[in-house]
Amino acid sequence: MTTVHDDLGDQAAGDVPMRRIRFTINGVRKVAEVEPRLLLSHLIRQGLGLTGTHMGCDTTNCGACTVLVDGRAIKSCTMLAVQADGHEVTTVEGLATASELHPLQEGFKQEHGLQCGFCTPGMMLAAKALLDANPDPAEEDVRWALSGNLCRCTGYQNIVKSVLWAAAKLRSESASEPAQEA
Repeated sequence: MTTVHDDLGDQAAGDVPMRRIRFTINGVRKVAEVEPRLLLSHLIRQGLGLTGTHMGCDTTNCGACTVLVDGRAIKSCTMLAVQADGHEVTTVEGLATASELHPLQEGFKQEHGLQCGFCTPGMMLAAKALLDANPDPAEEDVRWALSGNLCRCTGYQNIVKSVLWAAAKLRSESASEPAQEA
């Protein structure tokens, strides 16, 4: 492999210029100095120590690295960290509160939607993006939303049931909340 760098004068040839980025992760504002070539998944796992974002393929095929960027499901193994500058990133660690699980996490527990657990964080975040956009999905909608995420344990039926369980719980919680005055 050949590496070519721009002539930066007296700067050492091996030095890669750093970029300062500002972003929010799981509700916490952060500033990071990153190499322009750093993947978002590596910033999340190694830079921030949030290991719920898994690395399975580095090619977007498996979806284990799925996170939300501004509420949209993104495979972080092919997004550069510098592209997160000014954006909000949510990982699986950002779903629960200190005292209770998110309904998706409860659903995966109640409906046995996880087996080995490797695909689970990516599945949950892809499902969250779906439920934020469509709070009452049909089974077909869930299957389509999760079609970019692979489960090697073949637990798809229970994963779909888990997402539908979470959708029902979120709808019931929404219906029981008192109406806000405008």
